[in-house]
Amino acid sequence: MTYTDRKKIKIAGGLVILGIIIGILSIVPPVESDNFLEEVFPNKNQVLTGGIFQFFLVPIYIGFSLLLYPFLKKYNKTLSIGFVGFRFIAATFQLIGIILLAIFVLLSQEYSAAAASDLAIYETIGAILRLFRDLTNHLAVILATGLGNILFYQILYREKLVPKWLSIWGFIGNSAIMLASFFIIFQLIEVISTEYGLMSIPLVIQEIVLAIWLLTKGFKIKPTAQQNG
Repeated sequence: MTYTDRKKIKIAGGLVILGIIIGILSIVPPVESDNFLEEVFPNKNQVLTGGIFQFFLVPIYIGFSLLLYPFLKKYNKTLSIGFVGFRFIAATFQLIGIILLAIFVLLSQEYSAAAASDLAIYETIGAILRLFRDLTNHLAVILATGLGNILFYQILYREKLVPKWLSIWGFIGNSAIMLASFFIIFQLIEVISTEYGLMSIPLVIQEIVLAIWLLTKGFKIKPTAQQNG
């Protein structure tokens, strides 16, 4: 493996850590609140800041996959393309979610100035908008990222590019977070809740371990690896 190859893998590891930090900073409590129509506009600066951090996640999602694609395609080109493709899909939904934040601010502003007789209309619009955002942010983004990661760890597991226990941990962590996204959509748990936190912890810890592994050890590249798939 060349110096440039090792450098790219280390950068990918760094992006994982950066993505976790920015992901935490991108959480927007006012939008997740049951009283979001009342809370979003007074906290518009917080919403804007969260939107900026969410935007930063887009190049991180895509950059991680593009950095690793040259290595992964040597082992399975089909799965590698799928991994990158799902990352682009996740990034697209992420951008849609950011646009929706601006609409939330406008709707909340109008709601705060509306007459009492018109509040029901804004509440109906808000409920529809909230559902659309939940489907975008908490289902589509999570599922696209999770499914892509499943393909990613399938390559790592088959080719032993990292220890198998780390790949298995990745399967479990991503499966748990995808399951949690369905729980959110069906209102069984909240985004900002202990339950969601517990279901997210396995993946967060696994990604930290993966990042450290990439930064310190990298992939066990087989020199005879050929493209297949």
